[in-house]
Amino acid sequence: MKKKTVPKLKGEAWQVFSRYIRLRDCLATTGSPKWGECVSCDETFEINKLQAGHFIPGRHNANLFSERGVHAQCAKCNRWHGGEPLKYRRKIIELYGEGADEELEAEARQMRKFTVSDLEKLVKYYEEQIKELLVVNS
Repeated sequence: MKKKTVPKLKGEAWQVFSRYIRLRDCLATTGSPKWGECVSCDETFEINKLQAGHFIPGRHNANLFSERGVHAQCAKCNRWHGGEPLKYRRKIIELYGEGADEELEAEARQMRKFTVSDLEKLVKYYEEQIKELLVVNS
């Protein structure tokens, strides 16, 4: 069997993490696993129309899998409007308190190098988190 590489596992981890973030935020905003609100515009979308959008753009390693720095976001806000940084910042402060935005900015400046083991653990962890969310909210 071919050994998985860091880039391949990073992609796999991102897919599971993205699903977790979108599911978490759908449940938090609408109570449904199928519909959720965009963190920036507050419009409601089907889960498959939402993306996992970063508060700090660039998807650097330090903030790539940041639960406080990644939220369900519609494609219009995330891609076409550059992430709506001002609206997103306001929501971060509303959700996590004064200074949380600055903490996330500091986090994004850190470097992080993932190993195969790190990424395998992330995949397993977020798969379990998804199962837990679905069981608790069924």
